Amino acid sequence: MPNVPFRQHSSHWGAFRARTVDGKLEIEPFEKDPMPSPLLRNFEASLHNPARLSRPLVRKGWLKDGPGSDRRRGNDDYVEMDWDEALDLAARELERLGAGPDSCAGNHVFGGSYGWSSAGRFHHAQSQVHRFLNTAFGGYVRSVDSYSSAAGAVILSYVLGDSRVMTRDHPYWQELAEDSELVLAFGGLPLRNSNVSNGGISNHCALPAMRTARDRGARFVLISPLRDDLPEEIPCDWYAPNPGTDTALMLGMAWHLHKKGLVDQSYLDRYTVGYALFEAYLLGTTDGTPKTTAWAQAICGVPAQHIEALAERAASSVTLINVTYSLQRAENGEQPVWMALVLSAMLGHMGKPGGGFCYGLSSIGNIGRPPLDIPLPTFSQKTNGVADFIPVARVSDLLLHPGETYTYKGEVRRYADIRLVYWAGGNPFHHHQDLSRLTEAFSRPETIIVHDSVGTATTRHADIVFPATTTLERDDIGASANDPYIFAMQKIADPFGEARDDYDIFAALSQRIGVGEAFTEGHSVSDWLQRLYEPSRKALEEKGLYAPSFETFWEGGRVDIPTAETPGFVARFHNDPARFPLATGSGKIEIACEAISSNPDCGIQPHPVWIEPEARQDISGDTTAFPLQLVANQPATRLHSQLDFGAYSVESKINGREPVRIHPADAGKREIINGDTVKIVSPNGATLAGAIVTDTVRQGVIQLSTGAWYDPVKDASGTVICRAGNPNAVTRDAGASPLSQGCTGQLAMVEVLRMTAKQEH
Repeated sequence: MPNVPFRQHSSHWGAFRARTVDGKLEIEPFEKDPMPSPLLRNFEASLHNPARLSRPLVRKGWLKDGPGSDRRRGNDDYVEMDWDEALDLAARELERLGAGPDSCAGNHVFGGSYGWSSAGRFHHAQSQVHRFLNTAFGGYVRSVDSYSSAAGAVILSYVLGDSRVMTRDHPYWQELAEDSELVLAFGGLPLRNSNVSNGGISNHCALPAMRTARDRGARFVLISPLRDDLPEEIPCDWYAPNPGTDTALMLGMAWHLHKKGLVDQSYLDRYTVGYALFEAYLLGTTDGTPKTTAWAQAICGVPAQHIEALAERAASSVTLINVTYSLQRAENGEQPVWMALVLSAMLGHMGKPGGGFCYGLSSIGNIGRPPLDIPLPTFSQKTNGVADFIPVARVSDLLLHPGETYTYKGEVRRYADIRLVYWAGGNPFHHHQDLSRLTEAFSRPETIIVHDSVGTATTRHADIVFPATTTLERDDIGASANDPYIFAMQKIADPFGEARDDYDIFAALSQRIGVGEAFTEGHSVSDWLQRLYEPSRKALEEKGLYAPSFETFWEGGRVDIPTAETPGFVARFHNDPARFPLATGSGKIEIACEAISSNPDCGIQPHPVWIEPEARQDISGDTTAFPLQLVANQPATRLHSQLDFGAYSVESKINGREPVRIHPADAGKREIINGDTVKIVSPNGATLAGAIVTDTVRQGVIQLSTGAWYDPVKDASGTVICRAGNPNAVTRDAGASPLSQGCTGQLAMVEVLRMTAKQEH
């Protein structure tokens, strides 16, 4: 066997060393990671999978008939081209749409990219495509917020401050391990989410922190319809409210705190504004409905006495209230996040070590870890000269309704008229809702260009497809906020077929349209890596720390980064609220928000309220056509849809389809047993899945993870069915509220039907 050395690399689910021997990838997890993620196994199939793209592709209909709206997207054939021919063709189309040295016409261009395609700081596809569009068109219509956290992040920006700052500058995991006495885990603390972090994660610390807290005597309360939203080895009290009713449960707790005189009024007076207005709602003064524990029970299904006991336990302990992103990926998703913040303020535990409120702990692996004390390498995207944007989850509306108005954060905005979609790094036919509607939306632009390493449903809706390399096939620098290393991501394997780096593709296009020097600045990839590394190296040197040259760093594989010792923003605010005010209108925690109440276009009440969602079970005995609540959460066996063909992901499939979990009582009514193929249907579509019958889900609930690659076919009646098990074939494409327009894809009302062998085919 040849002596092939292992080389350092990094990924969204962990750092590792790897090599290829006789075409086979071998991986060794990072030696300092206490719990390496099993997702690393998915890399094994990534280099030579049949899904890999090897040459540029051009859609036949676009090639024959030219640019324009076309319903054949998604069902058309493709022509392979050599690189020069495909690049020339794409460059001519970009010039037709206004690209070039003097362009300022990017207000008809949508730059789509979700940013999870690469852990590398340079070959980050989102940065590359945005830099290119800013160079070629002078700007582009962008998206803001994220599918994962939009509603929660938007409301917190009004009432607490930037959620990215609040959750990334405080060591919540350390405090949970050392100081929390009671952890109220709304949405749980799921390991599947903490296994990954954008940019990379070298220390999977979630389970070790929970174990330390458990061994110290801390108590956990899991509030979720899914038992495995908290690790099985962590003892807990499990409350399984009806999905989407957490706000009502919290209001019942708040009412009981008031009734028992357990509200910390001194905390509210010093650190918050607006409690009196909220209290009037809580007691029913404003609407005639006191939010009693009995009222809450009727909505959420948790017995009133349990709600009362939970409130009293929270008041008598140092209590951490954590809300995962999952709660706000639903109608009125702002409300549970805001209400959890209010409940924590009523308890008065914010500012105490181990107590208070956190948004997103265990939703992404690096949330709640100590922040870094030096800047990380950053590749400039240049300046976007187009001011227009959309909330990220409104892409179908953008393409379907040009010129129509919508609201966002109290502004009335108008959708642009998009002629070109350029997408690199991302798969909207995984993460967007109501995929039949998205299919219609993707038929509208004149031209769609996509970069990807594999053929997905998104590439099948493109007119020009450029095959891109994977992280294993190029050199890069790996680094992530709250992760204390910079990694040399050394090339492990040669590119598949004729695949090229995104940078090389954009450089070639830039050269053809006359902006080559502006895009590359005359630098090779190696030049850029050294330039990106230097500010971090200099910052280390200025602190008197080990600051190796780029050559030494590259040979050694990593450099250690110091973490900040300065208290986080929330801690500073509680130490001195006058000197360190929050980034809110009042400088304090806003239980009722003046900026919202003074602007009717915000479209929500000025304080947290219970709002009956459209997609919710009738617990009095639902007899509708869609009686089951689908929970479409993040997968445990992959990151979003990445490497769905990987070994770890494939092993979880049932008959090649994504598994759906269903409670025994619900399965029995439908004569479903383990291993059956079932059809999940809603008013928006249908998808097939493999059944797992288990009591780890609440009765009335089914659970189907996102990420199976969308594989639509039409049945005899013409209904579109996804054969692979993508839940977004059945979800609704609606904004969380007029304030955030966030994603609501976590929940949907569905029915589940057992399929016979004949029906499957």
